[in-house]
Amino acid sequence: MTVPGRRSSTFSRLLRHGFTDPSAAERLLDLPELAALRGDPVLLDALGATADPDLALRGLVRLAEAQPETERGTFTTTLLSAKPFRDRLLGVLGASEALADHLVRHPKDWETLVTYEAVDLHPGVTEFEHGLAEAADPVALRVAYRRCLLGIAARDVCGTTDVAQTAAELADLATATLRAALALARAAEPADAAQCRLAVIAMGKCGGHELNYVSDVDVIFVGEPAEGADEAKALQAATRLASHLMRICSETTVEGTIWPVDANLRPEGRNGPLVRTLSSHLAYYQRWAKTWEFQALLKARPVAGDPELGSAYVDAVSPMVWQAAERENFVTDVQAMRRRVVDNIPVDRVDRELKLGPGGLRDVEFAVQLLQLVHGRSDATLHSGSTLDALAALAAGGYVGRADAAQLDEAYRFLRAMEHRIQLYRLRRTHLVPEGEEDLRRLGRSLGLRTDPVAALNKEWKRHASVVRRLHEKLFYRPLLDAVAQLAPGETRLSTKAAGQRLEALGYADPAAALRHLEALASGVSRKAAIQRTLLPVLLGWFADSADPDAGLLGFRRVSDALGKTPWYLRLLRDEGAAAENLARVLSAGRLAPDLLLRAPEAVAILGDPEGLKPRGRDHLEQEVLAAVGRADDAEQAVAAARGVRRRELFRTAAADLIDSYGTEDSPRTSDPGALVDRVGEAVTDLNAATIAGALRAAVRAGWGDELPTRFAVIGMGRFGGHELGYGSDADVLFVHEPREGVDEQEAARAAARVVTEMRRLLQVPTTDPPLLIDADLRPEGRSGPLVRTLASYGAYYRRWSLTWESQALLRAAPIAGDPDLGRRFIELIDPLRYPAEGLGEDAVREIRRLKARMESERLPRGADPTLHAKLGRGGLSDVEWTVQLLQMRHAWAEPGLRTTRTRAALFAAHAAGLIPTEEAQTLDEAWVLATRVRNAVMLVRGRPGDTFPSEPRELAAVGRYLGYAPGHVGEMVDDYRRITRRARAVVDELFYGA
Repeated sequence: MTVPGRRSSTFSRLLRHGFTDPSAAERLLDLPELAALRGDPVLLDALGATADPDLALRGLVRLAEAQPETERGTFTTTLLSAKPFRDRLLGVLGASEALADHLVRHPKDWETLVTYEAVDLHPGVTEFEHGLAEAADPVALRVAYRRCLLGIAARDVCGTTDVAQTAAELADLATATLRAALALARAAEPADAAQCRLAVIAMGKCGGHELNYVSDVDVIFVGEPAEGADEAKALQAATRLASHLMRICSETTVEGTIWPVDANLRPEGRNGPLVRTLSSHLAYYQRWAKTWEFQALLKARPVAGDPELGSAYVDAVSPMVWQAAERENFVTDVQAMRRRVVDNIPVDRVDRELKLGPGGLRDVEFAVQLLQLVHGRSDATLHSGSTLDALAALAAGGYVGRADAAQLDEAYRFLRAMEHRIQLYRLRRTHLVPEGEEDLRRLGRSLGLRTDPVAALNKEWKRHASVVRRLHEKLFYRPLLDAVAQLAPGETRLSTKAAGQRLEALGYADPAAALRHLEALASGVSRKAAIQRTLLPVLLGWFADSADPDAGLLGFRRVSDALGKTPWYLRLLRDEGAAAENLARVLSAGRLAPDLLLRAPEAVAILGDPEGLKPRGRDHLEQEVLAAVGRADDAEQAVAAARGVRRRELFRTAAADLIDSYGTEDSPRTSDPGALVDRVGEAVTDLNAATIAGALRAAVRAGWGDELPTRFAVIGMGRFGGHELGYGSDADVLFVHEPREGVDEQEAARAAARVVTEMRRLLQVPTTDPPLLIDADLRPEGRSGPLVRTLASYGAYYRRWSLTWESQALLRAAPIAGDPDLGRRFIELIDPLRYPAEGLGEDAVREIRRLKARMESERLPRGADPTLHAKLGRGGLSDVEWTVQLLQMRHAWAEPGLRTTRTRAALFAAHAAGLIPTEEAQTLDEAWVLATRVRNAVMLVRGRPGDTFPSEPRELAAVGRYLGYAPGHVGEMVDDYRRITRRARAVVDELFYGA
């Protein structure tokens, strides 16, 4: 009979000991199988010390039930009398449901946890081989493997071994298992075994002595013929043995599986032969291997089979590993590898991904391996396959700051411990942090977090992941600053040679100059130097992510020299996270934007203002320019102010374009290149229009005061009128005037001509600001005709002499400055010419086609590749624009949507009107946008206009980065350009030439 109140007392004790279901626990404790244990005062304490007391108790009941009646007494007596055994067994039962299942299937295996000799505390390969020795078939091998795993898990959960020792034991057990599996395969195929020598090389975490509980075991097989054997037959025999070994470990039996053996790190991956000779391996690595393959070979270690052959393999490939940093494509490969590969992780899993997510295990491992590759060529102390050992060696050698290494070591150990305990529960391969409250509670308690384990676990996990994220980049760059700075006594610094090696590996072409810049920026005790020492590790990473890190660092030094004593500049970079990254992107992406910035460095403030990168509208710009002109003392000062505004706005436009094209850590690159082209075209058109309006006001005010004796308007033509200007475009214009009432026509004409001449002069006066070139060659009679005409003169000319090409040119005409009413009346005058009633006649169509064909044959520069010329080449700007313009002249009279100066708008209107099928319209639009972006990229990168891809490799790479291509993919970029424009030309042949 239960004493009243007794139940509540036990219930409370169970709650205090960490049980989440005390009622179920009470029932289990009352079962007859636990009768001998019920009175044990320390049993609840031992259960309460486990990761999951409920799970541990359920496992204990199942194990007791599984014991034969004759042996249950021995089991319970041992459990009561031997505290080390009790802690080990209950610790395992509370952490691993899978190992509890094993114990229930094999009720006597608990006895392996009883012995507590010194050799049992830290077993090695020999001890594990002894534990597996009696396994005569794959099923027995699985049972023996799990029995050994019991001991590893027990030492792990009881704290006898730390996470690194546990991982090393798991790797040693894997080594012993591979040897046992190979022995079984040899015994099954003695004839094959006699023909060949076979070595098994462990790779990955097994090779690095840092294996997980459940992981693929990565291997490479090396085979040689036995003495007197035929090589081809020997390799076939070795392949059969290797395949059999893999099946023994990987196949699922009644006892489950051990782990998959993965040989995909071999030369040519799964497409290559499973077994190669040593000479075949070396031939591949010398000729074909990629940088990541040498990175993988860092962890290569012979573990099974012929020891002499295994050692020969490692001895032969090791020098290649440590020379990988000298490979021609090392920098490009490293830049590509440094980009996190999280694209394949489902969005809903990124935040739970312990291995590949931001701040995950892969970040630490990659950073350490990269630093080993860079510095291991001259320092053999770094030649370790273990991440933590290599990290310690990097810190000891001064390649990583000691404090950073200590933080990273702590974070990596915590994350690995999480990974171990997550996998241990069901012995399943996973790197995802569970979502369930019960699973998180068990995980937190298994890591020693007993007070509110779920909240504490999440807090610790996020803290360590944050440390990894922060240090991942800092790890590369902080020691570079220490190399040129004053260090505390006892601190180790990178040698100049090592610093140069690291800078080379990160893409710096002139490491010596880069070190000089770093010294200038980071040395000293000023507030400026202190802030720059904090910023530079991150900035150096962003520079290294560009096509020209040297230019980025030099640009930063020049901006810093100009603004370093300005308080707001340092505050901007320190406090506005986006400003520093935006500055790094702009400074390292080419010449144009840095040149614009360095002419007036205070424009860097634009990069820190959330609204700073948005283009200003024409009205806003014109108001600012005219106000500046009004304050100036003379015309030259006035236009200098206007050109200063233009330079600032060009920088704003270029910076926004580069940042959106590259993307930042907080915002991905813009996925719509057409939107970028439209924004640049609109912005540059607006700022040039405002600048011309300012020059016009300045010229008029200098010569005539407030009013010119003739009304005057500037008409934009070509890309200017189409709102499609690029960074390097001239301003194509027409000038029109109309004498005011009572003014003599000759006087008005002279005044208009003087204004035009003065405007052009003022806009091209040599200053620190880029000139704005005015091109009026599209005027009637071209260069032979007067620069400016009256509206009536234009009307008379167009009625009598106008040619078809002039009507075509007028399709892009739009007023951009001067008298708005005169500009409107000019447009009314030309509309019947450019949108002829009933469309173009066949003669006019033939004339346009003839002119286009002649232009293709005569105007393409000598030696230019017609498949790569963005303006005049096959499927380039000219092809698309002439096709669209022909449609406008034929159909705009009936389709109002075609009455636009903008190419893309006209193309979309033609599609909406059913004049171009959807696919053809998309093809033309894609080619036009791409060709426009290529021209913009060339100007941004080289600082001068061009219509073809640059030939200099760094410039070509920078164009590729702007267009969205990863390092090393410029060939793909050029191929894509040719493919896209070739398809566009096929549409042009059909729509324009009627082919």
